[in-house]
Amino acid sequence: MRPVRPPPTSIHSVLTALTALFVFAMFGLSAGCAGPEAKDAPAATPKREGMVRVTPQRDWSDAIIYFVLVDRFADGDASNNSGVDLDNPGGWHGGDLRGLTAQLDEIADLGATAIWINPIQTQMSGAVFASGPPETGTQNGFEHTGFHGYWMDDFHSVDPHFGSEADLKAFVDAAHERGIKVLLDVVYNHAGYGTRYLTDPQYKGWIRTRPVDCAADSLTCQVGGLPDFVTEDPEVSTYLLDANIGLARRTGVDGFRLDTVKHVGHDFWQVHRARTREELGDDFYLLGEVWGGSNQVLDEWFVNDEMDSGFDFTFRGSCRGFVDGKGRTIAYAAYLQKRHRIREGYQTAHYLSSHDEPLMLYELGGDLDKFKVCVGLQMTTLGLPVVYYGEEVARDGSVWPTNRNDMPWGDAAVMPGQGKARNEGLRDYYKNLIATRRAHPALTRGDFERLYWEGDLLIFSRSDMDSGDVVIVAANRGSETLEAKVTAPEVWTEGPVEAVTGRPVALSGRTLKVSVPPMAIRVYTP
Repeated sequence: MRPVRPPPTSIHSVLTALTALFVFAMFGLSAGCAGPEAKDAPAATPKREGMVRVTPQRDWSDAIIYFVLVDRFADGDASNNSGVDLDNPGGWHGGDLRGLTAQLDEIADLGATAIWINPIQTQMSGAVFASGPPETGTQNGFEHTGFHGYWMDDFHSVDPHFGSEADLKAFVDAAHERGIKVLLDVVYNHAGYGTRYLTDPQYKGWIRTRPVDCAADSLTCQVGGLPDFVTEDPEVSTYLLDANIGLARRTGVDGFRLDTVKHVGHDFWQVHRARTREELGDDFYLLGEVWGGSNQVLDEWFVNDEMDSGFDFTFRGSCRGFVDGKGRTIAYAAYLQKRHRIREGYQTAHYLSSHDEPLMLYELGGDLDKFKVCVGLQMTTLGLPVVYYGEEVARDGSVWPTNRNDMPWGDAAVMPGQGKARNEGLRDYYKNLIATRRAHPALTRGDFERLYWEGDLLIFSRSDMDSGDVVIVAANRGSETLEAKVTAPEVWTEGPVEAVTGRPVALSGRTLKVSVPPMAIRVYTP
């Protein structure tokens, strides 16, 4: 049978075409950026010489999350490179936990406060045949391995390609030394193709054998044809919980990114929450992936406190539509305001690119100015910004599988992405906006107010009255410089600074004159 590519059904969605056999089957805040609550940040631990350290996040609402596919980031141990094939877009490329640990300063310098890494337990052996769309040049097929971590074959061991459990603990310790928390991606719903859980007699009855389409039943279906665990069976759920929670307890990770949440029942997630709190602490953080999630959709899991946050799948498409000139400016402002309607104490995590969707820069036709506007909006709106590795340096790639290509390292002697071009100017833009966000509690937890929405110019404010912090954001999606006048906040006792350019701005009485170049964003801070 000609391989067919399954539609995406989860954020880790296989997105592969299967053979007939499987088709069913801050950085420290810079001078001058200190915001109203910077003094309240957790005290820094002593800094090791030469190490880059961030100011730890005040709480998870203050987080900047950096998502890494370990195999694609940095190779730190050549001894575990068995089967590496850099020419195969679906093969192992040699990145590992030691390499990630060695390059932690790259992430700390960007200003990320948390790192999310893919699952690292032992993957299925061998590969699955797949074919990509014509624009990737892979339409004739390639071998797709478990380099991404979602095709489990043993939940109780770490895949040697990634390293060892000791390597994971060393990475977590090194991240903590820099003030960075770690989220480990975990899978409960399924195993990998051809897994031993299908054939080993001790696991008999653990996998569903009747094919079910996910459109018919999201709980009993086989996502991407993957073997689906009977998680409602206490023996199965206990095994999976013991494996993932045990690994977290031994290595000290700070939370889980929960894969394929809607394909596992609420009863399971409530037991999961109880056990993580009891065994890993009340502050152990749970970020869930519910495909198609938004603040309204995710409330089904928030209402019974099954997780702390979930991914907002609406943000990237809405921002793309805005910068592409689709819809009225007031409609986009209303969308941003609507994102604040979320159950108190819970968050959404918003992203521009992911391992399951085309890279945003590609979708914008490579237009860096449009991309930078979306980056600016990502860093100034409610939620936890998630940066997908390398997009901060304009990593190339397009749709799957090239949305999972290697981290660009330029001239640095780091494999597998040595020699791949980097845009350092874009990285500096990210650093500045991340530092600005972290300096101003209004940008992480403040209220939203529309101030101006005529034509292609949107102006809004974010206000946190507890700290007296107010920030004004202006985004111009048009082709010419646009100006407007808005009333400056009463708490601004002096003229503001525009964070993107670093220039001071004079007030005329209580009036702020906003001027934004074409396809650009400006952030006015006290």
